[in-house]
Amino acid sequence: MEPKKTEKADLGNKSFLFFSIGLTISLLLAIMAFTHRVYDDTSAKDLRSNTAMNDEILDVPPTEQLPPPPPKIQQPQIIEVPDEKKIEEEIEINMDTEVTEQTKVEEIQIQPQEEEKEDPNQIFLVVEETALPVGGYPAFYDYIAKKLKYPAQARRMAVEGKVFVEFVIERDGSITDVKAIKGIGAGCDEEAVRVLQSAPKWKPGKQRGKPVRQRMVLPIAFKLG
Repeated sequence: MEPKKTEKADLGNKSFLFFSIGLTISLLLAIMAFTHRVYDDTSAKDLRSNTAMNDEILDVPPTEQLPPPPPKIQQPQIIEVPDEKKIEEEIEINMDTEVTEQTKVEEIQIQPQEEEKEDPNQIFLVVEETALPVGGYPAFYDYIAKKLKYPAQARRMAVEGKVFVEFVIERDGSITDVKAIKGIGAGCDEEAVRVLQSAPKWKPGKQRGKPVRQRMVLPIAFKLG
């Protein structure tokens, strides 16, 4: 006969209960493991002892830096250059020679230096004493105003401005080589040249006290009244 067990003695019926209890205990242990806090007690330590160490580290005496050694001065090397030409004959000087009245002494003649000849036709731009009109510039411009005739074409076109005239003051003060280097047209350039060509002589410029030729530039104004 097969042995019969009672339902209370059969543990297979309670396997689901045991599984549920084990699963619950496992979950509780896992939750406790995640929620457990570890406190760091380093904040409770007295860190005042470290301040002394920091002070000792900060109070470092400055180190003395030695200056760099002075640069070495190289002495110049003297290179002997051989003579290109050898002296074959030696000149002997006899210091025992007696000088008498009959001894002839050769005279050394010094030739005078020739003065550089100046070109009389040279034209200077800047001289020591510049050329000036007789009576000064106010008298010269009064002369220009009286002799100047306003060209009819320039008057009709209402042309105004300054004509720059270049000329040469000769050694005798006369005016030559007159030309307009910057003009305004309408007959004003030709009129400025004409008036300046008929102007009286100037005081010539001087270089080293001598009269020389000098080139000059003057403006002549044209303005309608």
